Amino acid sequence: MAALSLFLDVPLTTEVNWLLDAYQQDPSPHKVYLDHRDCQTETGKAWDYPPVSQTLLQISTDPTLDHEDLLELGFSAFTRAATELALGRESRALVENRAGSVHTIGGTGAVRIGAEFLQRWYNRSSSGPVAVYVALPQWDSLRCIFQDVGFTELRSYHYWDTARLAVAAEEFLQVLESAPEGSIVMLHAPEETGLTPKQWEDVARVMGKKRLFPFFDVPAQGLASGDLDRDAWALRHFVAQGFELLCAQSFSKTFGLYDERVGNLIVVARDSGSLVRICSQLQEQVRATWASPTSLGARVIATVLSNPALRNKWPWELPLWGSGRATWFGKVLGAWEGAAPPPQPGSGLCRKQSLRALVEKILLIREKLKAKLRLLGTPGCWEHLTAQVGTRSFTGLLPSQVAFLERSHIYLRPDGQFSLCSINAHNLDYVARSIHEAVCGSVWPVQGGDGAGAACPARPRRGVAQHLGQ
Repeated sequence: MAALSLFLDVPLTTEVNWLLDAYQQDPSPHKVYLDHRDCQTETGKAWDYPPVSQTLLQISTDPTLDHEDLLELGFSAFTRAATELALGRESRALVENRAGSVHTIGGTGAVRIGAEFLQRWYNRSSSGPVAVYVALPQWDSLRCIFQDVGFTELRSYHYWDTARLAVAAEEFLQVLESAPEGSIVMLHAPEETGLTPKQWEDVARVMGKKRLFPFFDVPAQGLASGDLDRDAWALRHFVAQGFELLCAQSFSKTFGLYDERVGNLIVVARDSGSLVRICSQLQEQVRATWASPTSLGARVIATVLSNPALRNKWPWELPLWGSGRATWFGKVLGAWEGAAPPPQPGSGLCRKQSLRALVEKILLIREKLKAKLRLLGTPGCWEHLTAQVGTRSFTGLLPSQVAFLERSHIYLRPDGQFSLCSINAHNLDYVARSIHEAVCGSVWPVQGGDGAGAACPARPRRGVAQHLGQ
């Protein structure tokens, strides 16, 4: 028996969860982690949806269910409901039987299976390597997947201008115009990019002209605007324009099933015959990767989406009291100002934890953080906090300012992006004061933002009511 390990040359990597590791090793009682992947409640727990809990209880007491393996393509009731959720029940692709899907292990599994399929079968007549474009915010997480399956020509693009703190639609279109014909473009979280429908039409036009292949990645449908259909507009437009495409779906955030890892890979093909062949290859890939997906989370989602009563509760749960959303916002706003303690479960101020309530919470956090930075006189313009949508936001902070925050025990990504779901009534003041101190101690990058109260660059601003379709 050899005295030394056969794996002595294996290097130690610290790149996977380095930010979380630094946070966990910090002994400070004031530390704040601003990069949660899941949605958090006021008490720092994972967001939970009552219809999901109700369905889990129902499934656990169903005597007809067993633990038999699912087939490779997964739980058909789930894949059908998930695909209809993304494409729309009346989608021509569904009506013409040229759209199908594969039940995957989370959204990452969907991206992996899709990337592997494209590496094997896409654009095989090309003489050189196929270029894959990945947005900079997702560069670290998605680039490695495409590299791992064999793609060598990986290129980055951005849809957010870090200097102007605004959507970089023109720059994005220029990247697409200059891309080699037949390139693959990852379109991550299209509902959160901030592009307008008109700008998405321009993107589709350029991609069609250059014969670029769209690979959508939809991790949180409904959590940008609070409207499931509105958040799916870009994807549905591409389908309506006749694109063949892939779309990875994740249900961790939208159903609170973080540990179940439920995903779906949608395939939209030119015709039903092509769809059958594609799905046969995906089935073979799944057999060699995880053989059979897990069923519990998929059963929960299928049950909620197929049951009208549960489906209506999931995104639209009614308030527990009062005369509507404006009153709820006003009272919670007052509580966050210090006039009263934060709403507690079971109190008159607490709404049921529906999808819509989570969107309202995110919008409220955006408004409150911007207001507190203004009250503190923080240099620069902070309109960009409320101009963005979704669970994450660019702050516009420089790397040196992010490093200052880390010394203040606040941890966020080096590019200044953070999760809105990581901020609550308990840490909001500390985060705002720390950002103020970080900005005051260095040069602020916003155009025309040299001092407190400086004029903001003109850009569209979405209010709470506009976000929620009021």
